Amino acid sequence: MQKILKYVVVDILRSRIVLAYTLFLLLISFSIFNLEDNPEKGLLSLLNLILFIVPLISIIFSTIYFYNSSEFIELMVSQPIKRKSIWLSLFGGLAVSLGVAFFVGAGIPILIYQPNITGFLMIIAGLFLSVIFIAIALLSSVITRDKAKGIGIAILLWLYFAVIFDGLVLFLLFQFADYPLEKVMVGISSLNPIDLSRILILLQLDVSALMGYTGAVFKDFFGTATGITISFSVLILWIVIPVFLSLRKFKSKDL
Repeated sequence: MQKILKYVVVDILRSRIVLAYTLFLLLISFSIFNLEDNPEKGLLSLLNLILFIVPLISIIFSTIYFYNSSEFIELMVSQPIKRKSIWLSLFGGLAVSLGVAFFVGAGIPILIYQPNITGFLMIIAGLFLSVIFIAIALLSSVITRDKAKGIGIAILLWLYFAVIFDGLVLFLLFQFADYPLEKVMVGISSLNPIDLSRILILLQLDVSALMGYTGAVFKDFFGTATGITISFSVLILWIVIPVFLSLRKFKSKDL
């Protein structure tokens, strides 16, 4: 398993796409912090980039890598190696590689300009989003053999989590505006890892005052140590569940 993991990590880190992704994050991160007089404003601007670009690159790159590695996976399956080891090595290699790319590209500038709890939380949230969308990508990829269909599913999933989900939540709020849904929103936000990460970071930036009563409810829950612990536990579940489901599918899949 360690040899497969090492091979996948080295192979991905040598990819021009991953190098370009790292340099892009590095350039944008330093540019944002240098353009803003207040580092917290720079962090807020960088937040939007992390919440949209990181999941997009993670899910699309992982999907393409899975399909491009189909011959390598078939070769490994033909060897006396457990399918579980192959699948977890593939997932681990993608997670380590894209995690390193994110940390070098965005994590280092954040540590230079905002070495505080908010900066650390943003780095952790970015790493979680990278791994979560890798897990989702592998689940969607293992379901279908068609590369074009798999990439299409990956893009649709990203659109759902990044854009469509918020539209559905707003529609729900407008339709039930007469009912107190603020506490319900705490549970609904757990259904989207992007929204959950956004709320955790915005509360650290004290922007919750602009969110009205809903922001106060969020701060009462997510602003506490218990709330933060539960939130990260939910993010861990967003990794564990897709990996578990994709592993079950891969074990029974006829390659």
